[in-house]
Amino acid sequence: MKLATALAICSSAAHAFEARLETTADDDLAKRLRAASAVIEAADTEVTAPEEIIAAVQSDYRTLIGTLYREGYYGPRISIRVDGREGASMSLISLPSQVQSVVIEVTPGQRFVFGETTVAPLARGTELPADFKRGEVAHSYLVGDATEAAIESWREASHAKAVLKDQSIIADHPEKTLDVDVEIDPGPAVKFGKLQFSGRTTVRDGRLSRIANLPTGSSYHPEKLDLVTKRLQKTGTFRSITLREAEELNADGTLDITATLIDDKPRRLGFGAELSSLEGGTLSAYWMHRNITNNADRLRFDAEISGIGGTNEIDATLSASYRRPATVTRKTTLVLAAELEHLNEPDYTSDIGEFTFGFDVETSPNSTFYAGLGYRYSQVEDDLGSRDFSYIILPIEGSRDTRDNSLNPTRGTYFEADITPFLSLNEASSGVRIFADGRSYISFGGDDRFILAGRVQLGSISGADYTDVSTDMLFFSGGGGTVRGQPYQSLGVDLGSGDEIGGSSFLGLSGELRAKVKGNISAVGFYDLGGIGTTALPGEDAEWHAGAGLGLRYNTGFGPIRLDLAGPVSGDTGDGLQIYIGIGQAF
Repeated sequence: MKLATALAICSSAAHAFEARLETTADDDLAKRLRAASAVIEAADTEVTAPEEIIAAVQSDYRTLIGTLYREGYYGPRISIRVDGREGASMSLISLPSQVQSVVIEVTPGQRFVFGETTVAPLARGTELPADFKRGEVAHSYLVGDATEAAIESWREASHAKAVLKDQSIIADHPEKTLDVDVEIDPGPAVKFGKLQFSGRTTVRDGRLSRIANLPTGSSYHPEKLDLVTKRLQKTGTFRSITLREAEELNADGTLDITATLIDDKPRRLGFGAELSSLEGGTLSAYWMHRNITNNADRLRFDAEISGIGGTNEIDATLSASYRRPATVTRKTTLVLAAELEHLNEPDYTSDIGEFTFGFDVETSPNSTFYAGLGYRYSQVEDDLGSRDFSYIILPIEGSRDTRDNSLNPTRGTYFEADITPFLSLNEASSGVRIFADGRSYISFGGDDRFILAGRVQLGSISGADYTDVSTDMLFFSGGGGTVRGQPYQSLGVDLGSGDEIGGSSFLGLSGELRAKVKGNISAVGFYDLGGIGTTALPGEDAEWHAGAGLGLRYNTGFGPIRLDLAGPVSGDTGDGLQIYIGIGQAF
């Protein structure tokens, strides 16, 4: 028999005690037992009060058995001796004056496997855990997972009151098998009843009902409730949103829902910062007023200054927006926006004013769509001279986001596309500007230790020559948002004689391999490639450059702090090391 002494903790304190785990378990199981033990935690934190130590001892019997059951050991022997006495027989009323040592002995015995496994009845399409079957290790948590999967499938089939009716679990010790028989009561098929509101909110019930848009009278499905929550969250009005199903069905078989809402603080001020060695620093701030007319509407002002301390002059942006949900239809949000911008870019300067109104339209829980109408004016000075552009614009935007975390994704995809037809009101040409951004994330290794991230960016201007379009609508490559390791907007279209302007198309490719190093620290290796062309087809007749580098991430509660070091790999637009610092992943 192999005897492993897992832990010994001693202290010089007068009444500190020694805790020791003695077990025949393998190293992995021994680590789990240590982590679960309240006695070992008490010794580790130098607890000395006898009543606390004995309480920890007596709770460990249940805790350690539960740990062993989870790992498939159903015939263990556990002994916990306090200064030679079995802890289970000790009274919390009559305690020793002090405790010198606690010895935990665990003999897990043989591992059990599943025998007969039955869960019934099952809704059509129910998928039980793959390892919940005869011959597989009988992890106790798989029984709970299988039960939850069966109940959730019934709920997704409109049986909102599906519950566990009966359960039989028999451990056959001679055969080392665990037989499981679970009976589910699906209850009746249910339709949605009324949506009621409670809590502390100044938004009127009528507006709340219109925004939430619960499909009263339709078949129950949990995803419909998730969508109600997302609609209310999207307004930005509420600090807390809780949906609760009624305990009993109505006489007509419908199920009422109660939404408990608590308003967030009406006003909020926020700040942001980012740093690049060549592009300089960027400072941003916003001020927002929630629920400004008690209609769950929102007014927001944003300001940003970039290029601070960089190689170019400072850029400045000031914008304002107003959003009113459930306007015109229940699924549309009115959006009014205005923006003033002054750009001092490497190859041009521009003063821009843009005013738009439009509607955000709910298309699915993970997708958004926007269509609007607006006016855009810009004064541009570039290598082609000083020019004015005046456009009527029809911006159309759409996105789909299935990432598990927008600031630090480990899996899923993200896609957004902007299509903006522009109609010139002066002598410039009319056309269509298109930009798309697609990202994908795959995790692998234990605890998602490695993450492979990829990004494709496409830009195109069709119907107008690049020399006859406002330069701030053209495409450049280089910098933190496109090709790290290359100077900001360093790649455009060479007009000769040292003159340069943006291109009609852009193709950008980026790849990252992210790896957890220790705790909250991760390392990243990345490669970026960008190309600028003179035709509407991205990649055609394009000039290319690339960059690569290494980075570190420190994960915080609100997203990772990012540090990237990059240099050029190909192209003639730059040389030397560049540094990028920010919050959130690069993409």
